[in-house]
Amino acid sequence: MSELISAYSQTQPDPSNSGQRVSFGTSGHRGSALKSTFNGNHILAITQATVDYRKEQGISGPLFIGMDTHALSQPAFETAVAVLAPNGVRVMVDSAGGFTPTPLVSRAILAWNEGRSEELADGLIITPSHNPPEDGGIKYNTPDGGPADAVVTGWIEKRANELLQSGLEGIQRLPFDEARQKAEQYDYVGEYVAALASVVDMDAIKAADIHIGADPMGGTSLASWDAIAAKFGLNIEVVNREQSPDFGFMPPDHDGKIRMDCSSTAAMANLLKIRERFDLAFGNDPDADRHGIVDAGGLMNPNHYLAVCIDYLLSHRPHWPAELAIGKTLVSSSMIDRVVAGQQRELYEVPVGFKWFVPGLHGGKLAFGGEESAGASFLTRDGKAWSTDKDGIILCLLAAEILAVTGKTPSQYYAELTQRYGAPVYKRIDSPATAEQKAKLKALTSDDVNADTLAGDPIIGCFTEAPGNGAAIGGLKVVTENGWFAARPSGTEDLCKVYAESFKDEAHLEAILSEAQLLVG
Repeated sequence: MSELISAYSQTQPDPSNSGQRVSFGTSGHRGSALKSTFNGNHILAITQATVDYRKEQGISGPLFIGMDTHALSQPAFETAVAVLAPNGVRVMVDSAGGFTPTPLVSRAILAWNEGRSEELADGLIITPSHNPPEDGGIKYNTPDGGPADAVVTGWIEKRANELLQSGLEGIQRLPFDEARQKAEQYDYVGEYVAALASVVDMDAIKAADIHIGADPMGGTSLASWDAIAAKFGLNIEVVNREQSPDFGFMPPDHDGKIRMDCSSTAAMANLLKIRERFDLAFGNDPDADRHGIVDAGGLMNPNHYLAVCIDYLLSHRPHWPAELAIGKTLVSSSMIDRVVAGQQRELYEVPVGFKWFVPGLHGGKLAFGGEESAGASFLTRDGKAWSTDKDGIILCLLAAEILAVTGKTPSQYYAELTQRYGAPVYKRIDSPATAEQKAKLKALTSDDVNADTLAGDPIIGCFTEAPGNGAAIGGLKVVTENGWFAARPSGTEDLCKVYAESFKDEAHLEAILSEAQLLVG
């Protein structure tokens, strides 16, 4: 890790090299100091660009800032604070001097802005989510509490690269110790936990005395789980309290890399080995915006759990207005479509990226927004915005509420849904891809599909824009009555991804995938 930290401060990225410039993907700017893609200059430029954006938009309230446990997060946090303070920004840092989950920053922004029309708050979160230990990341959350949309990130990206190109001319900064003294204290954990009963039935969980295992996976949720157990008297056992930035305690993921992905059975192996000790167990990635649900059936498929959450919430939130829609990404399971239709609700399908749910959650038009990569959030019990960024903590607690109220584990609940709606099989294939290959895939149109059938079924839909909001999906989706596939380039890695689902069987799924790869080249 020492080489990584040294590279952060000593390596100078080349702004003329497109691979070393600031680039915002679906979840902010990510990279590694060792590859000259996440260095001190990047954070200096991104932070100053954020300050400039705030000034242009008249955002004059406090800026809530959080960081996760990756090695590069601490130096990036220090760099950001060093720029924010001399620019006159009210910086809200964790009063405990600890790590801050993404949903706690989103919640803090919304809590401050409630009822205000002036001096609105926004936030910066320093995290590469579940990425490997050598990676760093930073994302900007706007006053609606959620990740900034493409217009905003495009503005910040352009301004940050101008600053890099100019040799960082005009960037104000102070020594970190001096800047830190100017920052204000905020109890992220305390404020978040104090409000939890407004979004999850904590009394029901306590009354059921469920034995819960929680694995923060070396991340930021550790302090939150301790505080939740203490405040609500829950029987929660934190199974791993380590927060080493090398994540040396993590088992390798499916490809041999260390990746804190709570939707991966390989990465969740430590918790899976001891699942018999608990009625229910769950894990979170380092910034706690994702959830992994474990019961007697093992690690639940994220798509399956989203379907369970939606069906349960629509049956157990009587104060939610009937006109509220349910949001899903276009690569999430069509089981969700069937559940939503069965509950006689409207489906809102969007491209990949949680940012597409933010306006709906914030504006009271979406009850729930979820994506296949185990990220979701939903409204409070009385129908107000809770977190407009992904919240892995409330999704874990909702699993406990479901068990407490229905007596069914999430996997048992899902088994009942399949009796009503069918039992789909789902798979994603990630393939290495160059920038040129990713650009080619992103540019595909429905005219490039010259087939009438997919795996023996007539094609009933072929589109490059999401049905819910008409936004470009950055790839292609092809649908039949019994299955579908979607292909798109990754926004954060050198990969192309093909997703597919069949409501028939595994053989049909493999046929869809095989034909999909031929169709998209």
